[in-house]
Amino acid sequence: MMPAIAVSPAALLSDAPRRTPVAGEDPAAMRRARINELLDHAWARGWATRPILESDALIAAARREKGAGGLGADGAWRARLDVLADALREEAALTSLGTVVAHGQIVAALANRARMAEWCRRYPEILAQPIRRPIIIVGQMRSGSTRMQRLLACDPRFGHTRFFESWNPLPSGRLGPIDDRRLRGWFGLRCAKWLNPEFATIHPTGTAQADEEIGFHNVSIFGSAFEAQWRVPRFAALNERIDTRPIYAEFRRLLQITAWLRRDRGDRPMVLKLPQFTQDLAAVVDVFPDARLICLDRPVSETVASSASLVHSQMRTQSDAVDPHWIGREWLRKIVLRQERTARARRAADVAQIDVGFEAVGGDWRGEIRRVYRLLGVPLTVTVEERMARYLDRPQHGGLSRHRYALGDFGLTEAGVAAALAGSAADRAASVPLQAA
Repeated sequence: MMPAIAVSPAALLSDAPRRTPVAGEDPAAMRRARINELLDHAWARGWATRPILESDALIAAARREKGAGGLGADGAWRARLDVLADALREEAALTSLGTVVAHGQIVAALANRARMAEWCRRYPEILAQPIRRPIIIVGQMRSGSTRMQRLLACDPRFGHTRFFESWNPLPSGRLGPIDDRRLRGWFGLRCAKWLNPEFATIHPTGTAQADEEIGFHNVSIFGSAFEAQWRVPRFAALNERIDTRPIYAEFRRLLQITAWLRRDRGDRPMVLKLPQFTQDLAAVVDVFPDARLICLDRPVSETVASSASLVHSQMRTQSDAVDPHWIGREWLRKIVLRQERTARARRAADVAQIDVGFEAVGGDWRGEIRRVYRLLGVPLTVTVEERMARYLDRPQHGGLSRHRYALGDFGLTEAGVAAALAGSAADRAASVPLQAA
């Protein structure tokens, strides 16, 4: 959320010092550098106030949001907020732009948290909204989970979450009775692409397109939306050792709100997709015991390189001190941890599940989709298959081939990845006793 500026943009632009562009510099990087200059200048002149990344200040800002109401008693969310706020100040090395973005995202998440409680109190029928037999895509970042989700979203017999619903699960109330979620989603996506055009190549999406429920976890002050943007290892470590079942209970509540706002009868199974599921699958199955699992697999070296590339792209938008080798080490560790936890949860889960390979879908998507439909017990119609083919033929989807990455860019080697997989690091991390949330 950008602080209000008490002078005209023209005056700010004309008066602020300008850096000298470097030959061949990325235009988006130049834009971000200019924004940092403008913010620093505005703060120094007293035209705007630097956002404060401390828990009490963030909560106070959220309470001033329209329709936010009260956050209620402090709970586990507050403990996570305290750790995240400390990590942002002490570990993330945010630029001025990064500080503004972090403040805006966390305040929005807290405001949505307050709205969630208020809506469930005002409309108790929300909690009776059925979420039946969800189809849960279980795959690491960059494992083809978006492709699988959007293929299944071509079938109107299944429900899915749209981008604007994930990031804006509740109307803000700023426009009175008008539901502003789509407008806010459109604006947020435009800003993200303007600040980081590479985002459109790495993860092409649209305001109303099927997308992961990553924004739901923001409401719980949890998850990889924060970890992939900012270097906050203290916050990541906390998320890896807590009992996440209460978080997925809130996740389910947000699904119920989304369905209720659509006036959905609950007769269509929802397709849910979030890489975080691989870390928390035991909790996911506990909250959705009638789920069907589509478990994706891609060679770990490719998954790590692509994931690190995405994280690097996100972090450098908000920090000038990004270390690609740290990103490589951290996300290799995280992927190994998630692989181990997924395997253990799958062995213990009494639910229908199927394995689908990344390369198998690339080589014969029709054959793999037919396997998935057999698991789901639903006939694959010609009409749906034609829709899927059109989706895969879209230039937006084909643009993924322009995403270039290599292990070496992040200080990793094939041998190092193999050693991490063979080692006991994931077992040690997974064996830490769960804390009560």
